Amino acid sequence: MSGALDSRLDVARRLAEQAAATAMAMRPPPGSPHARMKGPQDWVTEADGAVERFLSEQLTAAFPADGFQGEEGGIARGGSLRWVVDPIDGTSNFARGGTRFCVSVACLEGDTPLVGVIVAPAVRETISARRGQGAFLNGRPIRAAETRETGQAIMELGWSRRLPNADYLAVAERVLAGGSSLRQGGSGALGLADVAMGRVDGYAELHLHLWDVAAALVIVREAGARVSDFMANDGAAEGNAILACAPGLADAWAALPGLPRPL
Repeated sequence: MSGALDSRLDVARRLAEQAAATAMAMRPPPGSPHARMKGPQDWVTEADGAVERFLSEQLTAAFPADGFQGEEGGIARGGSLRWVVDPIDGTSNFARGGTRFCVSVACLEGDTPLVGVIVAPAVRETISARRGQGAFLNGRPIRAAETRETGQAIMELGWSRRLPNADYLAVAERVLAGGSSLRQGGSGALGLADVAMGRVDGYAELHLHLWDVAAALVIVREAGARVSDFMANDGAAEGNAILACAPGLADAWAALPGLPRPL
């Protein structure tokens, strides 16, 4: 399996970077959103479809026995190993010509993420990991922050339209009461990657889908961060809340309202 996963990591990096280049070429100019809405604040662009089709076709050609699941097309085929793709995470930023978006590609065995690649082309960053082999930014090892005091911490708190705003505000108030600073960047995958790189100390969101987090799950664990069990309670199919953080803050943030405990 080791050689097979090394091969998949190499291919995932190459294809994710190619897909990200396509997204960059299709990125609209700054201004009002160039996109249509699937739901409240849930955007989709032509680039989402183009990137997902490219990744589906190329991954099928490289690994015909593997399954594939994308945000736009759902589960297209099954396999003991399954690719899970978010063609553009941070579409609301992308649709306005912003820079905080990425292509996210993961390979899972059952519900276990084994390989994860996140490419943020506007800032020329590729974050990758394979289970048991560490996490990397542009080929250099990364580690979660060593922060231990909430008064020195930064938390990114993602907003989900699928839950009441009052639930989001309750988490925000608890984090702020502990003296931490809050951020909101519009990309769950990049928020989790920032935890892995030590740029923020935590990322939390009350509901995300598997494609939002699949690549990031292996990256944050390999970088030494603590992260909740996203797959619990059928999270792979139904989505789930998530909390990832620097290991020194896991106890302090273990009882945030509506969020699971980081493990």
